[in-house]
Amino acid sequence: MNMGRSVEIWVGLFVAAGFAAFLGLAMQVSNIPLFQTLDGYDVQLRFNNIGGLRERAPVTMSGGRVGRVKSIELDARSFDAVVTVTIDRNYNEIPEDSSASIYTSGLLGEQYIAIDPGGLDFFLEEGDEITLTQSALVLERLIGRFLTSMGDGNDDD
Repeated sequence: MNMGRSVEIWVGLFVAAGFAAFLGLAMQVSNIPLFQTLDGYDVQLRFNNIGGLRERAPVTMSGGRVGRVKSIELDARSFDAVVTVTIDRNYNEIPEDSSASIYTSGLLGEQYIAIDPGGLDFFLEEGDEITLTQSALVLERLIGRFLTSMGDGNDDD
């Protein structure tokens, strides 16, 4: 009886470890950092339309992650989306005249911000704002424009 109890305990521990590994994997895939905090400096971006951009979305530069989206707010005066991103302190020489765009990873993937470096010798610091931004490409709006342009054509054939 003692041997059977020992096997049950080991199986229970193995199943619990499997659930913990599955939970950690799910958190990693869904961009929910459980035990990691990003030490960096905050930069603000203004967009007319952020599409489906969410907090904790990656901020990339040349394809590599350099930060994450910290918060998204609406400016009550200009009605622009003000996105605050945290850039990792290791990337402290991003030129001030850099531009930022919102892209979609794959056809239906998550949205992320890509920073294209500028050429100035002055670098972004805590509290700076990137003014050159390109809003998200909203697929529904693009399809709507395509359909209305198709409807405007002359069918005099």
